Amino acid sequence: MEDLDGNVFLDFLSGAGVLSLGHNHPEPLAAAHAQLDEFVHGLDFPTPVKDEFTELTISMLPESMRSRTKIHFCGPTGANAVDAALKLCKTATGREDVIAFQGGFHGATLAAMTVSGLVEQKEPVRGRMPGVHFFPYSYCARCPLGLKRETCGTNCAEYLERALSDANGGIPLPAAVLLELVQGEGGVIPAEVEYVQRVRELSRRLDVPLIVDEVQTGCGRSGTWFAFEQYGIEPDVVVASKALSGMGLPAAVILYDKKLDVWQPGAHSGTFRGNQPAFAAGIATMKVVRRDGVLDNVRERSRQLMDHLSALREVSAWVHDVRGLGLMMGVELADPETGRPAAELAKKVQWEAVSRGLILELGGRADCVVRMLPPLNCTEEEIDHAGRILRESLLAALAQAV
Repeated sequence: MEDLDGNVFLDFLSGAGVLSLGHNHPEPLAAAHAQLDEFVHGLDFPTPVKDEFTELTISMLPESMRSRTKIHFCGPTGANAVDAALKLCKTATGREDVIAFQGGFHGATLAAMTVSGLVEQKEPVRGRMPGVHFFPYSYCARCPLGLKRETCGTNCAEYLERALSDANGGIPLPAAVLLELVQGEGGVIPAEVEYVQRVRELSRRLDVPLIVDEVQTGCGRSGTWFAFEQYGIEPDVVVASKALSGMGLPAAVILYDKKLDVWQPGAHSGTFRGNQPAFAAGIATMKVVRRDGVLDNVRERSRQLMDHLSALREVSAWVHDVRGLGLMMGVELADPETGRPAAELAKKVQWEAVSRGLILELGGRADCVVRMLPPLNCTEEEIDHAGRILRESLLAALAQAV
């Protein structure tokens, strides 16, 4: 990107993950342009481009899920789709309560904010959605239960199991369990595979729908089209948005098991649910992903980027943890003596990186995690360039801190 002053940047934020093929990839851009001359705003009107987008989107699911999956077009944001998923599950089960997880982030609408972990965001708002219960997430670098991963036996999952199975646990059988497989805003925290599988087994055993929020991890970001594929599970509802169009045109959907399809037509709607240029761009993006082996590139570049980030541990003990999945990576910075999040150091690293032409994001507790969401088609040379800048930026930030 080039700014108004002529400075050029390598964008490793990608519009918060929406620009899966980078800025202005010619094929989705051309598809969107062409659609502008045809038909732009369709609400629920059937069109060839909407039909093709629907078919392609469902075809990106694991084969075992395709025949039983329905799609619902929501308002233009991930938060709206989260709201739709909650409404669907509450309608289908006739229940009220929702299980969410500490550190999760699902959006800023009233319901999505309520099921998110960030207390600061919700404190000024009264009358939030009732019946939300937060449980520990498998954040092994900072275990919410104060345990060690090598000896804990995934106690965070066991805690949830016991609470929902205990007649005196205080929580009625919920309408849904809402889970991110990688907490994005929460600090790029991939859930442990065993943890996810135990949550899925529990929700299935209790007949509680599992909603997987793939707003940030979906559409190839994790190295598979959806992150849940790497966890060996099949959720009941998948929430997708952000990179659906591949180029920042807004679109959001939920993909759900047809057994939940008991709500009435129009039960959830949004004026901009029929964004035809977004569908056209999304079709082009999915075709590019398949034709050009983009998911293979994500996995290769992920390993390369992880090598760069892991090497930062040798630079300083302030590098508390390095983690991620696919091209969703984070470096957590903390005081090596106290373990306290190093928010100011992270802010300095971000500024030093931007000064050197690399756009990064911050997240996690106290914004102490330096986050990266590079385009899925980034090159080997771009990863190496970003790795060098990040190393230089960390050293410069540490020098200022001394």
